[in-house]
Amino acid sequence: MGIGDRLKEERERLGFNQTEFAANAGASKNSQYNYEKGERSPDAVYLAAVAEHGVDVLYVVTGERIPTSADCITADETGLLGYYRSMPESDRQTMLRMAFALAKAADPT
Repeated sequence: MGIGDRLKEERERLGFNQTEFAANAGASKNSQYNYEKGERSPDAVYLAAVAEHGVDVLYVVTGERIPTSADCITADETGLLGYYRSMPESDRQTMLRMAFALAKAADPT
């Protein structure tokens, strides 16, 4: 799947037709058509404009989604990481062995 395919997918996800989407981006319908068909590549000005209308530009360009809050580290995880970083190296190794053992014990396979 290329940039054009992902751009079309984002346009459809947001509920725009090509004409509306192109107008929001300051482009012509013909340009929008060419972007989606992969015959032309959108420039940074166009991508910035569509980002203002909810397009995940990282996804369009790379195929990777912007992490959501569900993908981000929690407050508990941040605290645990802080404790880990403040430990001496020998304690870090002990902590890692404990974490791996607990994770393995919790895995039913």
